[in-house]
Amino acid sequence: MEHIQSGQEPTPFSDKPWLLRYPTDVPAEIDADAFSSLLDMFEQGVNDFSDQPAYHNFGKSLTYRELDALSRDFAAYLQQSLKLPPGERIALMMPNLLQYPVCLFGALRAGLVIVNVNPLYTARELRHQLSDAKVDTIVIVENFAHTLAEVLKDTPINNVILTRMGDHLGMIKGALLNFVVKHVKKLVPDYHLPSHIRYSTVLKQGSGLRYDRPQLNGDSLAFLQYTGGTTGRSKGAMLSHRNMLANVEQCLGMYSPVLHIGQEKVVTALPLYHVFALTVNGLLFFRIGAQNLLITNPRDIPSFVKELKGYDFSCITGVNTLFNALVNNEDFQKHDFSSLKLTIGGGMSVQRVVAERWQSITGSRLLEGYGLTECSPLVSVCPYDMDGYNGSIGLPVCSTDIRLVDDDGQVITLTHTPGELEVKGPQVMSGYWGADEADSASPDNPFHDGWLRTGDIATIDEQGFLTIVDRKKDMILVSGFNVFPNEIEEVAMQHPSVLEAAAVGVPHAEHGEVVKLVVVIKRGTQLDKKELKAHCRQYLTAYKVPKVIEFRDELPKTNVGKILRRELRDEVS
Repeated sequence: MEHIQSGQEPTPFSDKPWLLRYPTDVPAEIDADAFSSLLDMFEQGVNDFSDQPAYHNFGKSLTYRELDALSRDFAAYLQQSLKLPPGERIALMMPNLLQYPVCLFGALRAGLVIVNVNPLYTARELRHQLSDAKVDTIVIVENFAHTLAEVLKDTPINNVILTRMGDHLGMIKGALLNFVVKHVKKLVPDYHLPSHIRYSTVLKQGSGLRYDRPQLNGDSLAFLQYTGGTTGRSKGAMLSHRNMLANVEQCLGMYSPVLHIGQEKVVTALPLYHVFALTVNGLLFFRIGAQNLLITNPRDIPSFVKELKGYDFSCITGVNTLFNALVNNEDFQKHDFSSLKLTIGGGMSVQRVVAERWQSITGSRLLEGYGLTECSPLVSVCPYDMDGYNGSIGLPVCSTDIRLVDDDGQVITLTHTPGELEVKGPQVMSGYWGADEADSASPDNPFHDGWLRTGDIATIDEQGFLTIVDRKKDMILVSGFNVFPNEIEEVAMQHPSVLEAAAVGVPHAEHGEVVKLVVVIKRGTQLDKKELKAHCRQYLTAYKVPKVIEFRDELPKTNVGKILRRELRDEVS
């Protein structure tokens, strides 16, 4: 497999060549212990920027001072009424609403461990995550309560806190939005949760309760962020306060020369339950006192663009599909981009045509980054002084070591030579929740001699720019979300007519990849694609549902009977 461009020869590369390519005002190292915990960062932020707007959503704003008071009340209720001790798990299951930062920082202030949950999960997916993480309490938007009601008895959940879309919008506007959402748009399916607490009640009662600041340090667990993992099974990456703080400081180190404290306005269209938005939008921009416009439904592009009107944003993050949708919207093209100075793309590969069109319309370079949940997530980003798109995933961020290894685990010392990317740094997780990683030879162990194995095949050039040349071995990347074939195949195999199934990713212009399912039907049975797709839709979130289904008489296999997904992928690559 040849990845060297014409005219290029592999040459030895020096130790950390990327440091020489850093802009002169970007540090080689950051202080991962600048704050002892996320609580320290939070307390400094609400003190320094108290009267400035922190979050905007549906025309309502919260200042840093108001966020301080509301999150305190939320934390006090968790501590005093629910008696939740530090280290207990709490799940947040909601889109981007003002409730999210209140609950996020409130739970952290109570010393709890946050388990972010995709609100679009099916009952099967939700049951697994809540049970695996041993979640005690969940905060959920009413729109998705029916899913929770279906699995509640099968989970360790003791407390359900229920909120509605308009709960922070005031009596009149909030009541109107809640009425429209439930009775006009019919977005709240019927549910039965006999024992739950209203979010508004939590805040009201919490305001009269004592808050006790917990004793936390950098090693204290902050998040169980669920991912497909680098080895293919769904699991919770254990991200400590220090992991998250380090990644915030690393991102700040790379981009602080263009960011001004207390002056930035960021657009958060990616869901905050996704680790990219969580760290960059949710924590980094809080760290510098930015205003944050929360977009609840970024798929509704016309409404999204309308919300941007009058908001002279200076920063925006997103994935390739979002940027592509925006540049193809005529109203967005007419927006005033004179304030925009930082655009960061992550989650999936940014396509050249999208990056170049974005730059021509907005005047802002679309800087691609790379990361994974296990790294909190940022590993590399394109430097702010780049002229434009170069097809790379950028340079390793400050205080990050990377190396490439061959199939035998030997370190590669030549440029432009592909190898598996391995990472070491203060942002790297301690391990997976509940996993036994004592056996270093186990395929489930994500570490190799103390380095995190990413499973991605990359090259490095003389300046230190990294380029991904092959996806993780089996992972499918749909619009920035990890999809592992094991889960898709397991669901497909539950259909009584399916004998064998293999899932692979196939290229897609809008989503990067979509899921293709290749199926062998049991002899004497009948099955059509529509029926199988409907079956999958019952158990899988929409982006995981196979978009392409193919029936075959047999699947390619090794001599010992293992299905060769690579052969299926190569047929369409």
